[in-house]
Amino acid sequence: MNKKFTNNKDIVAAGKKYTMDTYGQYEVGMVKGEGSYLWDADGKKYIDLLQGVAVNALGHCYPDVVKATQEQAATLTQCANYFYIEPGVRLAKIIIENSCMDKVFFSNSGAESNEGAMKLARKYQKMQGHPERYEVISFKQSFHGRTLATLTATGQDKSHLGFEPLPAGFRYALLNDMESVKQEYNANTAAVIIEPVQGEGGVIPCTEEFLKELRAFCTEKDIVLIFDEVQVGCGRTGYLFAHQGYGVEPDVMTLAKALGNGIPIGAFCARGKFADVLKPGNHGTTYGGNPIATATAAAALTAIIENKLPERAQEMGAYLQERLNEMKKKHPVIKEVRGRGLIVGAVLDVEDAHVVTNPCFEKGLILNCTAGNVLRFVPALNIPKETLDDALEILEQVLTEIGK
Repeated sequence: MNKKFTNNKDIVAAGKKYTMDTYGQYEVGMVKGEGSYLWDADGKKYIDLLQGVAVNALGHCYPDVVKATQEQAATLTQCANYFYIEPGVRLAKIIIENSCMDKVFFSNSGAESNEGAMKLARKYQKMQGHPERYEVISFKQSFHGRTLATLTATGQDKSHLGFEPLPAGFRYALLNDMESVKQEYNANTAAVIIEPVQGEGGVIPCTEEFLKELRAFCTEKDIVLIFDEVQVGCGRTGYLFAHQGYGVEPDVMTLAKALGNGIPIGAFCARGKFADVLKPGNHGTTYGGNPIATATAAAALTAIIENKLPERAQEMGAYLQERLNEMKKKHPVIKEVRGRGLIVGAVLDVEDAHVVTNPCFEKGLILNCTAGNVLRFVPALNIPKETLDDALEILEQVLTEIGK
């Protein structure tokens, strides 16, 4: 019954038969990962610059993380959150002592974390005597998850299609446009949720000026400022947490993806008066903060910090942008290069960037396109320079071929 599939053909055939078609998958079955490489079931090797969409900050199967997962799995896998869980407390300590936050709640995913953050914001406003404040301002082209509330917070019409009527209470401002935020603000506004760098929206960084103005505005109006760092936290932008690179402190920060380096975990953290808003019965989870996930995340975050990977993300991100800008001079299909740290986007002068990512994949390079025409680079923070060079050589070959 539980016999493993051993080749791409059988995996793909069974996958098409038994799993829902929601991803538009390549017709291969991945079976092994190590560092910056993946292997499919037929033995083909790929350079992975996607890393589970910014999940594996340490690369695939990082030894210290694997060891932590294995040891915890042999000790305690899950117990009810009616008890303190040692690895969960240990992970919380690491996060809080390395951030401006005061307390944390662990969930299973980024969407759950964003849901929890928005619940906290509504509860806070009610505690202040403002039950009418329930609306959340997000931003056009943002992405916050696929539950109904986080889907609605996502500022992309294409994500909403087919799921109407959507939950009430969400408004959308223009990124890096403070006047737009002020126009969307009203007496019902409870919170603003923002990605310091929009990932799914096309790798669009916030400006420092805008985030500082937004921080001041939220403080003035007593609006809860939520930073969604699900994709850009844990070293990705060149700082352990993305907001640290802007000199701006949010009231609430959400995390997931790289926090577990491949094991599902999410978190939302709060500081000051926001840290004690939620009380017993207000929020909860069965699997969130389980021993395996938190032990794994504690090992992953420790490795990121101790190996100074945020600093390396700055260095390698600058190198990656430099190389892409060199390609831009030779290949006019590249219109713009942008990003922060090791989340980098190359905007292409095409309608669909799959004209680049598909042939790259055939040549053994995994790249992602987002927002239609943007190549997204989110490699492991510890990717060897030589491996990145090999990947860029494949990309250059493809750009040369499509330019003929």
